[in-house]
Amino acid sequence: MGYPGSMASVLLNLRNIHVTFGGRPVLESADLMVSEGERVALVGRNGSGKSTLLKVAAGLHEADGGEVWVQPGTTVRYLPQEPDLSGFATVYDYVAAGLAPGDDAHRARRLLEDLGLTGEEAPATLSGGEARRAALARTLAPEPDVLLLDEPTNHLDLPAIEWLEAELKTTRSALILISHDRHFLEALTNRTVWLDRGHARRLNAGFGDFESWRDQLLNEEEIAQAALEQQIATEEHWMRHGVTARRKRNVRRVNLLAELRQKRKDHVQRLGAVTLEASAGELSGRLVIEADKMSKRFDTTVIADRLSLTMLRGDRLAMVGPNGAGKTTLINLLTKALEPDEGSVRHGTNLQIVTLDQSRQSLDPSALVADVITDGRGQSVTINGETKHVVTYMRDFLFGPEQARTPVSVLSGGERARLILARELAKPSNFLILDEPTNDLDLETLDLLQELLAAYPGTILLVSHDRDFLDRVATSVLMAEGQGKWLEYAGGYSDMMAQRGAGIAARKVTRAPAPARRERAAAEAPAPAVKRKLSYKEKFALENLPGEIAALNAEIADIEARMADGGFFTRDPDGFARASLRHAEARAKLETAEDQWLELELLKGELEA
Repeated sequence: MGYPGSMASVLLNLRNIHVTFGGRPVLESADLMVSEGERVALVGRNGSGKSTLLKVAAGLHEADGGEVWVQPGTTVRYLPQEPDLSGFATVYDYVAAGLAPGDDAHRARRLLEDLGLTGEEAPATLSGGEARRAALARTLAPEPDVLLLDEPTNHLDLPAIEWLEAELKTTRSALILISHDRHFLEALTNRTVWLDRGHARRLNAGFGDFESWRDQLLNEEEIAQAALEQQIATEEHWMRHGVTARRKRNVRRVNLLAELRQKRKDHVQRLGAVTLEASAGELSGRLVIEADKMSKRFDTTVIADRLSLTMLRGDRLAMVGPNGAGKTTLINLLTKALEPDEGSVRHGTNLQIVTLDQSRQSLDPSALVADVITDGRGQSVTINGETKHVVTYMRDFLFGPEQARTPVSVLSGGERARLILARELAKPSNFLILDEPTNDLDLETLDLLQELLAAYPGTILLVSHDRDFLDRVATSVLMAEGQGKWLEYAGGYSDMMAQRGAGIAARKVTRAPAPARRERAAAEAPAPAVKRKLSYKEKFALENLPGEIAALNAEIADIEARMADGGFFTRDPDGFARASLRHAEARAKLETAEDQWLELELLKGELEA
């Protein structure tokens, strides 16, 4: 299992791993090994078992068969896709709980601050991105021998992704890394393991060499299968015509034909590719959007300050900036969903706008897959003049016929991402708005989406944190420079960095001072001339919202536990639908409560300052 010319010590070794879910084999005889100094990219399609294999390596999931060996004394830390911070009073308590005796608590504090957290936040109030940052701090702080990272860039903005990349480049830990971010994988890995049809294939090179190697293997497999079919045809011809009724059949050749047929039967066909095609609308006017000295602010937060911008037909404009810069608000301004405070926005003629909202908020959890695609109108869709039955169209996005009557709530993240693509691409358009379109898409589907966008005849407005995707799709980048200032740069993300001389600056969050220093700072600070206080209503909300947030989180967890029961939908379809609707309502209430609490906390901090 070692490598030629390598004397590095093996730290973690998984051999012949078998895992089955619901009678369906996910992993069959899969191997995974990492030695000192190795940085392994674990790649494969959605559903290929990447996360499952990583959980087996972390000791969080027991395999049905196989062997897991960890070198004695080796420390292993695992970053889950959905970290659980429940049961901790503060974020720092959660991070510190991952430290072993002798680990550096100051490093934990430093990592939190680098990631834009103070450590004093209540876990129940965190956004998805903030929870991911906390989990990263907990995983990285002990400086383990082996790091197992499952989609570490999910929910992170570009400054955090670039910080994480730099941090991992300097770590002494061996890595096993799952990610859909090509740039991230190419920068960090020197080995690649490809999970394909239940088996693991290993390349002793980083992700940059993976795709050409994969294509070569698939081509060789196709040639071998063609040769097998020809050999079977030859043996079958001999069986029919090569012997007479008076002669005894050649037992060896009869057995050979049986073996060849069995080999063909045992061969697992590769899952088909996603087929992406956008339903083109009518030609728009040459001018698509013109913003003239447009300004928008919310209290003290400036989203746009006298922004002038022109988009012409065929442009592919990408918006980039840290979380909180106002990218989504700016999209709403440019599409006239929101009015500016000053200035104007003008649209060209004949615009047909379609938005791919990968946040999944537009999906009704209780809706059925086929009804989502057709918007509940019949059993067919029409793409560029060609009418297809919805089940046929679903196959283009790797959905089986049996999933037509499946509710959205039971789909995986990757399946929901493909469902949104299927629904929105069926709508005629000449202006696509893509809000984080790469979330939960595997690399092959991402390739096809990039090809579709390259051939798309209309105009594209894009928000993404995927640098490779930005480089491949964008013709210009609109960069958030702070204080409502936006500058446009020609080319993709790499071109923007070359022109600007830097990437996106992270928003620094300073940890609150210790009580003694806080009191001294307050005593020395000059008294403000006029100081507003929180109203009774605001104080009441600030005190009671944490309890409401905790109760909603508990209700959501309870509903999700009930819906995870595979027999619930079969036993009680109406009850399942009610639970799905209540789940969506509770999620909406939770988001509103969290936003309200955060606004009041910010206001309280400003007033106290």
